Amino acid sequence: MREVLAQAAFQLFLERGFERTTVDDIVARAGVGRRSFFRYFPSKEDVVFPDHERCLAEMTEFLAAVGDEDPVGAVCDAARIVLRMYAADPEFSVQRYRLTREVPGLRTYELSVVRRYEQTLAGHLRGRFGTDRDGELRAEVIAASVVAAHNNGLRLWLRSGGAGDPEEAVDHALDLVRGVWGQPAGPSPAREKPALPATAGASGVTAGSGENEVIVMVAAKGAPMWRVVQQIEAAVGEG
Repeated sequence: MREVLAQAAFQLFLERGFERTTVDDIVARAGVGRRSFFRYFPSKEDVVFPDHERCLAEMTEFLAAVGDEDPVGAVCDAARIVLRMYAADPEFSVQRYRLTREVPGLRTYELSVVRRYEQTLAGHLRGRFGTDRDGELRAEVIAASVVAAHNNGLRLWLRSGGAGDPEEAVDHALDLVRGVWGQPAGPSPAREKPALPATAGASGVTAGSGENEVIVMVAAKGAPMWRVVQQIEAAVGEG
């Protein structure tokens, strides 16, 4: 019934346009009642994306079953589940792509669906990277990168009218993501402190002047702050 309603809706969208098609028109074309429509779709917009709930559930199930050894590879593989959904029905996928380009409201709705995929991927990565600041950041950035790469390859295929192999462009884009993010980020290398030519004074103020700058380091243990500031000002003035 879900497929029957989606097919009836798209026939009408193509004939009349999205805005001029009502739910009553859709159920009349499908030969069912309004209750049947709302049993499967909360709104007319949802009938344009009839397969995303199932796809999100499949993605969540897949990620719950994968191991911990390659989290970036896992989310890239999860994104391919979405690709296979589109590739399973090229004609419908191309029609939907063209329709969402024409109707701003559908484009907004589609972006909300894409965001749900991104959140699902980020949630999986957060569980692997930890909840510290960098782990959270890496999860969000990698998830966004995976979604952007997947969508770039997918839209190339959709813009071609569904010609050729959709996996080729998507695999190329996802391989780029894996190349960038596949290895866990290590700690930042320690930076060598520049040598300061001047010697420390009694208050622990060290000053060294370069061609266009003055470097001042304060190590004034127990010295009054006003004295430290005074000697810093004197050092800067001399430099």
